[in-house]
Amino acid sequence: MRLKFTKMHGLGNDFMVIDGVTQNVELSATEIEEWSDRHFGIGFDQLLLVEPPTRPDRDFRYRIFNADGSEVENCGNGARCFARFVTDQRLTEQTSIRVETAGGDLELHIQDDGQVTVDMGRPRLAPAKIPFNAPDRLDLYDLQVNQQTLQISAVNMGNPHCVIRVEDVLRADVEQLGPQIESHLAFPQRVNVGFLEVVNRSQVRLRVFERGVGETLACGTGACAAVVAGIINGWLDHEVSVTLPGGVLAIQWSGEGNVMMTGPASRVFEGVLS
Repeated sequence: MRLKFTKMHGLGNDFMVIDGVTQNVELSATEIEEWSDRHFGIGFDQLLLVEPPTRPDRDFRYRIFNADGSEVENCGNGARCFARFVTDQRLTEQTSIRVETAGGDLELHIQDDGQVTVDMGRPRLAPAKIPFNAPDRLDLYDLQVNQQTLQISAVNMGNPHCVIRVEDVLRADVEQLGPQIESHLAFPQRVNVGFLEVVNRSQVRLRVFERGVGETLACGTGACAAVVAGIINGWLDHEVSVTLPGGVLAIQWSGEGNVMMTGPASRVFEGVLS
């Protein structure tokens, strides 16, 4: 089997993107894990698979696989790359694209300058919807991690996120706390962990430890979750610039309704697997 693919990234969060509309594609977790290896494979944080929609009111179906082969619900940086991919590959001529994902439907809008705005949908804050083991919905929860109590916010942006406010994101203990919280028993489906430094009411810095991947250079859903957490806790205004290790995303949320994310998407190279 010969399989065409494209390597892309959104602020350094990198992807292998496969056209499953014009190609017959069968993937296994073992293959995905092998391809993700940065020394012996292609190297990526996640694999994105473009498929025909299952419903007549959608344009495409979009599936996301972590580097360990596990399938996940949503990826904001991946959504922007998805939009650029289907346009570059001439799978659509539309600049507004309606997409199915396992985490819910998305609307993607390609701007004149090449940046992509993603309607990320409504954040889910009820513990059962995240999912997060807590009796009641709070803006801040106490989470016990290795004999210390952390204050966290829990948000679902199509996938589960834990957000921790820190004084200095560069000194945050991401390597240690990231994997401990990712697999914490309070999060039955594991969780992405965001470390949020508030610079002022319209600017933040963020690092994200993604479940099944590790720390990445950028995370779109993580940026949205961090801004939602900042707004519900009264730390942030409704339009926020989020600086991640790989670059900057613009996030908008009124405090209700849908979250909007705008940022770049870039193609790196194309290749063929046999």
